[in-house]
Amino acid sequence: MREAFHIISDGSCDLPSQLTQEKNITVVPFYVSFDDEHYFKENVEIGIRDFYQQMVDKKGVYPKSSMPSIRDYEDAFLPFVETGMPIICICITTKFSGSMQSALNARSILLEKYPDAQITVIDATINTVLQGLYVLEAAALRDGGFSYQDTVRRLEEIKGTGRIFFTVGNMEYLKHGGRIGKVASLAGSVLDIRPVITLKQGEIFPSGAGRGRRRTTQKAQELLLAYLAESSLDIDCYSIAVGYGYDREEGIAFRDHSLALLREKGYAIDQIPVYQIGATISVHTGPYPLGFGIIEKGIHK
Repeated sequence: MREAFHIISDGSCDLPSQLTQEKNITVVPFYVSFDDEHYFKENVEIGIRDFYQQMVDKKGVYPKSSMPSIRDYEDAFLPFVETGMPIICICITTKFSGSMQSALNARSILLEKYPDAQITVIDATINTVLQGLYVLEAAALRDGGFSYQDTVRRLEEIKGTGRIFFTVGNMEYLKHGGRIGKVASLAGSVLDIRPVITLKQGEIFPSGAGRGRRRTTQKAQELLLAYLAESSLDIDCYSIAVGYGYDREEGIAFRDHSLALLREKGYAIDQIPVYQIGATISVHTGPYPLGFGIIEKGIHK
């Protein structure tokens, strides 16, 4: 079946390449650098595993990321504009990056030559694996027969339900990445105190702290359970994923324990996908982020 519109996302969505190909989603990558001089396209010129390995091997070196350029978005949009295919482009929260502005500028340039082009650029207000879930919901709406405008409307309705509950290995990358904000007063510089963080509507908020990994991952699970308990919707109305960094085995173990915990609490849930958090976000979190993304589904069964 020919798609009614095409979905594009920036690389913050952190979806596996095989999955984006399967779902017919175009990804416009971010750039990453370890020396402020040489920048590489994430997942194109540098693989995520290689990026994480360099972070682990080069302690004290803090990589940086750079958003896609206007030209990058023009190149992504143009093939669909030329064939008259409408586009929905989903970008990382504007509070973290100027990626959306690059997309909007590319849209304006193309509309001068193609005034009938349909390009809707959406501020996801979220990022990383949660943005990936949001992008997958856009694909589910498209493939479920929703029109272009109805998909845009539904995406705007559900994005405010998105939450990330996560922890990190230490505070250092948050400090260097400029994302520490309110978290600093919570965790401070106390030895081995690690923050637990909630992201919603594009901002991060302190949600607790603990000494050691077990305490902080447990707190992330408690935050997910509290969110579900406060909701008027059943768990099958939500899309949930685990995001991990360098250590895939830890991510899988965390997922398995979380599934068991949810079932113990009476939630009927069969599986939770596990996705690797990409370079764009890990420059701020370091190599050991771990937590959940959750968002309401676009289509309820």
